Amino acid sequence: MRVGLIVDSACDLPHEFAKKHDLFVLPVTAIVDGQTYTDTHDPALTEQFYQSGFMDKGRQAETRAYTAEQIHDLFMEKIVNEYDVAICETVTRSRSLIYENAAEAMNTIMAKAEEARKAAGKGGRFSMRVIDSKQIFSGQGLLAAHTLRLIDQGASKNALRHEVEAFTDKIYTCVIPRDLHYIRERARRRGDKSVSAVAAFLSKTLNMIPVIFGPAENAKAVAKTRSFDAAVEKVMDYAIGRVEAGVLTPYLSISCGMSWSEIEALPGLDRLRDACERNGVELLLSQMGITSSIYVGPGAICLAVAAEPHAFSDFQ
Repeated sequence: MRVGLIVDSACDLPHEFAKKHDLFVLPVTAIVDGQTYTDTHDPALTEQFYQSGFMDKGRQAETRAYTAEQIHDLFMEKIVNEYDVAICETVTRSRSLIYENAAEAMNTIMAKAEEARKAAGKGGRFSMRVIDSKQIFSGQGLLAAHTLRLIDQGASKNALRHEVEAFTDKIYTCVIPRDLHYIRERARRRGDKSVSAVAAFLSKTLNMIPVIFGPAENAKAVAKTRSFDAAVEKVMDYAIGRVEAGVLTPYLSISCGMSWSEIEALPGLDRLRDACERNGVELLLSQMGITSSIYVGPGAICLAVAAEPHAFSDFQ
């Protein structure tokens, strides 16, 4: 039984890791200053965006989910004859139409899959499951890495689904946005009032940088700092403490909306690398994809770890 994992472009993982594990990326359409791009997590295009400073124009940027029809056509061509079982993990449904569109496409795909496989000389049945990751960015990447590990371990189809759906509630994320005003404007256009005008004003006028922490759908500000570097240090201290205390999967995921030279200069990154190596945890460090960067703004950082219930302050 060949099992394939599908994620969308909001899922942040290192390109080489995704390539090694044959991860299939469902594209998202990105529109920046009137120019349309298909975000497939191409590393060269992503680095070009950051190096050129093009992402700094993010206030004129938006993303559009593939329609159900587009997903149907793509999966019929690329997925149905390639895998016996397909797991599609989407960015949290509360922030995107990808889940709904993929679930709608799944119904039509399942109706046509048997005939398509017969025509291609493929035996056996095809099954598909669309799962709401309840995550964003590196949180979605962490779930994907854990899912790939379960697939490699030979988990059955039903066990895989149950484990993935339970595991997503154990993921904690830390997000450091560079500009709350940017997030508020993006949210306002979507009708999302989760970031208040007051918070955005304070962030812009007083140079306050928050750390937003928690299970992705219930995350809240747990710290405010006077500088981005200070916020990064707090998150690195948290991550090191959490790794030392134990994690539920041997991965820690970080995605950064910046060039690689800026990523390597992040304060505390080398200390985190050392902690991960000492504790047998693989650090999945990646550039934030174009889709993710448009959502949260250039220069942001997202870190994800899976663990038992705890507070950010437990590791400060």
